[in-house]
Amino acid sequence: MVKLSVIVPFYNVRQYASDTLKSLRANAREDFEFILVDDCSRDETPDILARAERELPGAVYVRHEKNGGLATARNTGIDTARGEYLTFLDGDDWLAPGYYPRLLAAIEELGCDFVRTDHVQCTARARTIQRVPHGRRNEVMDPRQAILPADRTTSVDYPYAWAGVYHRRLVDRGLLHFTDGLRTAEDRPWIWRLHREAESFAVVGLLGVFYRRGVAGSLTQIGDVRQLDFIRAFDQVIEETAADPEADRLLPKAVRTYCAIIAHHLSEIDKFEPSVARQLRTMSAAAIKRLPQELLTDVLDTMDLNRSSRLRRLRRRVPAAKAAS
Repeated sequence: MVKLSVIVPFYNVRQYASDTLKSLRANAREDFEFILVDDCSRDETPDILARAERELPGAVYVRHEKNGGLATARNTGIDTARGEYLTFLDGDDWLAPGYYPRLLAAIEELGCDFVRTDHVQCTARARTIQRVPHGRRNEVMDPRQAILPADRTTSVDYPYAWAGVYHRRLVDRGLLHFTDGLRTAEDRPWIWRLHREAESFAVVGLLGVFYRRGVAGSLTQIGDVRQLDFIRAFDQVIEETAADPEADRLLPKAVRTYCAIIAHHLSEIDKFEPSVARQLRTMSAAAIKRLPQELLTDVLDTMDLNRSSRLRRLRRRVPAAKAAS
């Protein structure tokens, strides 16, 4: 019986894949499987993974014939997984030795639907510990209670799929899959759905995932049109939260987060190609117009001046917004 399935998408990461695979080997156990999903890489990554399938205990190699993006690659891994528990890792990140056995022991002891963990952010040689924004540790709770307050950073603002482990019953309930085709922000609708619909979760102070920032070629570093998928992702968050029985209580948080993300992208607009920058303004203006306007006014009245001013200017772009709707 497979106890833990580790889903690892790879795309053009030949310079990092060996470190990732080496760290998986240092976490291998006879009842673990490592599902290595190559998302149609164009470099030597497939050769590295084919070799790993032969050499890494528990490795299962799956290759996409067409690039589908991170969300689709993770879904392929979920559909392939046989484990009682599932977790994720990205193909350019790595793990501390023995981390997965400790992570598995934590969720088995707590007995909840999912567990969230801290992680180490790595930028060049700098190392920074990033904490789950939830103060209560090693305590099983209703995940819905960790969405609010609206004006604070909460668990839904810490969306990293690899920072945790998930019971198979979430797959059976349709809660663990990602929205196919999202190229960025794919984990935002996912984390909101988990917190709205799962029954139990806990946070543990377990470090072991090393998240590599500033990787050349990653979507966070590239200002192309794929970055604009954050709008589709947050439209989904708003739509699904609006349909929730507690929409009146939860929507202010969803709207505020969406506004903050739009303001963030606008503050970095110079990194985008000119045509993409124009699309960003137009699509963001349309998104602002789609939001519940009374809630939007409340959010803008309570945000800091810099962000609220930027969003108010966007709100006034009525013709552009209508054109993009």
